[in-house]
Amino acid sequence: MSDVQIQQVLSSMRALQARLEDTAAPTNVLGSGPDFSSVLRTSLAEVNASQTQAVELATRFQQGAPEVGLPEVMISIQKASLQFEAITQVRNRLVAAYQEIMNMQV
Repeated sequence: MSDVQIQQVLSSMRALQARLEDTAAPTNVLGSGPDFSSVLRTSLAEVNASQTQAVELATRFQQGAPEVGLPEVMISIQKASLQFEAITQVRNRLVAAYQEIMNMQV
């Protein structure tokens, strides 16, 4: 893998981390910040786009496209997999929180 590709992956990871830190900051009760549903919807769309891109790259590599290399395909697949695992963990925590709230005595 070339140094340029490594730098691109690192910069995209830093950008994602910065965005996550921005969304993790507490928002005003009056709703001046982004609401949870829009952040979740955006995250789901990004995971879907990442998985779609990984499948497209893998298909192009299998078809023998010269501009697509195996390292690029593998990084794309791993990135999509990690994003999917993260969103799955978020879903699991949401379900657990919902169940806990439903079991509360009023």
